Amino acid sequence: MDNFKFHAYTEILFGKGQIQQLPAVLSKYGKNVLLAYGSGSIKKNGIYDSIQSLLSDFNVIDFADIEPNPHLATVERGRDLCLAHNVDVILAVGGGSVIDCSKVVAAATFYDGNAWDLVENSSKITKALPIVTVLTMAGTGSEMNKGAVITNTETQVKRGTGAWTTIPQTSIVDPTYLYTLPAKQTAAGSADIFSHVLESYFKRTPDAYVQDRMAEAILLTVIKYAPIAMVYPEDYSARANLAWASSLALNGILGSGKNGAWSVHPIEHELSAYYDLTHGIGLAILTPPWMRHILNEDTVDKFCEYGVNVWKLPSDMPRFDLANAAIDATETFFESLKIPMTLHEVGIDASKFEVMAKKAVELGGLAYAYVPMNEKDVVEILEACK
Repeated sequence: MDNFKFHAYTEILFGKGQIQQLPAVLSKYGKNVLLAYGSGSIKKNGIYDSIQSLLSDFNVIDFADIEPNPHLATVERGRDLCLAHNVDVILAVGGGSVIDCSKVVAAATFYDGNAWDLVENSSKITKALPIVTVLTMAGTGSEMNKGAVITNTETQVKRGTGAWTTIPQTSIVDPTYLYTLPAKQTAAGSADIFSHVLESYFKRTPDAYVQDRMAEAILLTVIKYAPIAMVYPEDYSARANLAWASSLALNGILGSGKNGAWSVHPIEHELSAYYDLTHGIGLAILTPPWMRHILNEDTVDKFCEYGVNVWKLPSDMPRFDLANAAIDATETFFESLKIPMTLHEVGIDASKFEVMAKKAVELGGLAYAYVPMNEKDVVEILEACK
């Protein structure tokens, strides 16, 4: 196990009705609140009205229309609102895109240069407004970590950033707020959780036994509860377990002590930088072909461990048969969630494979992944997704 620093200081207020604590939480920071949200679903499901009622004694400034895969221009719009209204705290109500955008807005408020500088170089983030979140979609884990992914639409570059100062101070996680999620978003969020866990699970570091057993428990949780949430969207147990799995999958605990770059996310970031693709869907499409691409004599035992402990496959199967069965089970699971499993199905052709592969290697550090990859490897994985 490698050396590590782990500090997940976000206060989680989990369960029904926890939004009632919002005034007390926000009052610690001031009265000027930037209310960040997306396309307006929180107005349809009543969360917006609840927040306005609870915050009647606060000065609430709306920061609406944050898009999926949030854009740099939206970050700049949020920063300008913070400066114009002397904002004390950002209240991010939504899923990962809203929270990610809010993190960079929080940091950009204290930075005189171009906000994109903070995305390209996270060391320039030295201070940020406090962030409080109300989660409405489980998947990214952004409610309990420092990471944020932003898209520069002018250059078609999608990059991640983050600093200790951008971790949310408090996150309210009420599983009932997930009841109205469309099935597609439930599936995409579940695939995102699954992929976050796999990115840490498949690392070179040996003997991270605690982390790997925890990872397997979260994978088993998604396998059990995602199909239930798809069929019964108001099943509280399913929503609660998926929400908590989302937070634990990417609050740092699974990756602590396991150094190295991620494998699938850098490739997917290029897909959704160039195309209007839901992040979790892209991850699901890429994961089985990536697994098959890296399966070899050095990795087969890890895939066997995954197959036995997660998919409950017989341990006495021939090693490569067991590994391939585990990969097939992963693909079948994503298919069971009605996720399209080819790039063709989501309208992506091979025309940009070369440029996306180059950027994935350049920006994603794929030379340091579980199995190091170059541009040729990435193109082959994309070709296998057609």
